[in-house]
Amino acid sequence: MDESTEEEQPKSKLSQASAEEEELESFPPGLDNVLEQKSLKWIFVGGKGGVGKTTCSCSLAVLLSKVRENVLLISTDPAHNISDAFDQKFSKHPVQVSGYHNLYAMEIDPSVMDPNEIPNEALGEASSATGLSGLAKELLTEFSDSLPGIDEAKSFMHVMSLVQELHFSVVVFDTAPTGHTLRFLSMPSLFQKGLGKFSQLKSQFGGLFNQLLPAIGVTDAGSIKGELMDSLPIVEQINEEFRDPDKATFVCVCIAEFLSLFESERLIQELTKLSIDVRNIIVNQLLIPIKDEHGKVTCKMCESRYKLQTKYLDQIHDLYEDFHITECPLLPEEVRGTSKVESFAKYLVNSFPPN
Repeated sequence: MDESTEEEQPKSKLSQASAEEEELESFPPGLDNVLEQKSLKWIFVGGKGGVGKTTCSCSLAVLLSKVRENVLLISTDPAHNISDAFDQKFSKHPVQVSGYHNLYAMEIDPSVMDPNEIPNEALGEASSATGLSGLAKELLTEFSDSLPGIDEAKSFMHVMSLVQELHFSVVVFDTAPTGHTLRFLSMPSLFQKGLGKFSQLKSQFGGLFNQLLPAIGVTDAGSIKGELMDSLPIVEQINEEFRDPDKATFVCVCIAEFLSLFESERLIQELTKLSIDVRNIIVNQLLIPIKDEHGKVTCKMCESRYKLQTKYLDQIHDLYEDFHITECPLLPEEVRGTSKVESFAKYLVNSFPPN
């Protein structure tokens, strides 16, 4: 009995090790899982500013163009770096990317209205005549908190309606830094809630509400409400699709530094609250230390940065063991032009080992 027990123990440990290996293999590096999931319609690429989101989103769009019928790349970042990445000018309408028959790109710039920046004189005669500027700003603040800025809402709906009409098989978003991205992703929900608030405030404040609307660019409350109501079915559909892991996913881009790791964690938590799928992380700009013939690092700063990156890279692997983690190198030159984007795209499917 003792001998059989002794024989069973190593088998148990072996099976446990095998199970751990299988679990690790189920989350291999690279974005192959994104490329292979044909049901995906919306792919968002985002993270902290300066980590290489645009390079990664353009490279992902190029890879998708090889396996999908047609692909649209949209920049929601006011900086609009996709024009620089492809070395080609894009506009607010889809433009075919040079060298690709099924890849298109466009740039949008949704503006956000801040009621605190509205001067008192812009609030109209109602506030100056009755001394209600404080109430007016409070009313506008309540309205803007529940409904995105009118221009922002119109821009969002214009883009989404256009995308729906053109029937692209997949849309890749090169997003703005974290805060703007989260607002953009929550837009459909805000839109739906805002319509209800619009009707409530209009009935509650009546004529005063109508007199204040010009301060935010609305001249005809009836027409704007009708326009928003017409867009409601599309908003409801998009809201549902954004939260469907079969149709939408978010690819988080970061670098192996504390601030980037901290913001990525906050982003992933917020995405989880919004019920938006996120299971891919790209760790970009990893340093390749230069060594001499004896294998010794010749640059002290490179050695220091390499050690720092290795520490945070280990933390990323520990924190996100159930994510697909892709590692990309820091390159000696900027990624600009189709050929450079194509070359960088290879790192997204063949994760770079930082040896």
